[in-house]
Amino acid sequence: MIEALASGCLTTTFVWVQHLGGVIEAAKSENEHVREWAAPLCRGERRAGLALGGAVPGPPRLAARATYGGWTLNGSSPFVSGWGRVDVIYTAARTDDGQLVWALVDARESETLSVERLELVALNATATVRADFREHAVPAARVMSVVPYREGPTPPEVLRIHASLALGVARRCCRLLGGTSLDEDLAGVRAELDRLDPLTIEAARGAAGELALRAAAGLAVETGSPSLLLSGHAQRLVREALFCLVYALRPGSRAALLAQLDVRRPA
Repeated sequence: MIEALASGCLTTTFVWVQHLGGVIEAAKSENEHVREWAAPLCRGERRAGLALGGAVPGPPRLAARATYGGWTLNGSSPFVSGWGRVDVIYTAARTDDGQLVWALVDARESETLSVERLELVALNATATVRADFREHAVPAARVMSVVPYREGPTPPEVLRIHASLALGVARRCCRLLGGTSLDEDLAGVRAELDRLDPLTIEAARGAAGELALRAAAGLAVETGSPSLLLSGHAQRLVREALFCLVYALRPGSRAALLAQLDVRRPA
């Protein structure tokens, strides 16, 4: 379904997928106050964004400190989409002792939360910002979970979602091109991703990005000089393919992509 939606409007699908993460975690949270958010989030009466500053590998960009009655957040989350449209941000922050705190943070600026709008090459309508937190208080009633932070491979199910966005772009290009060899390539990459094999999923996620880029380039060449017009589909799909190529790119997928693109450093 994500692939089908992405083939129609990648911007809408991208924001919607991030909203789903908040819905799922609110529904299964042990915090009864958080679970009360699940119903309005499911109905679309409330909308959620995603801030992963504390969950990305390496030193935490967003830190959490336990305080009386909740937690205090300091740092930043570099890419938060849907600003001005979402009500809460499903936010990850990390503690000094290696705990990952997930919380629902109100998506509005204040003395302790500021944002800077980012201009993206594609999907600019997602209203993506960098969010900066300075002694931002989060009450215990908004804490979804506190779990040990562990670095490791991204779960295959998550990579499959990421790849679906790229497959959606490739699918739209295939439809506009008509019958080509790309149709078979699309089916092959989709089938490999559906296996959810931990040993191959990162390479398959990279292959989906490469296919989207190749399909968009093919459409641009087939379309010719009208591809340079901002009113045309081809230029937008090329930019969307670039977005999918690098969005949430993990080391394994990056290495696979560079190999597929035959990008090598001199010995």
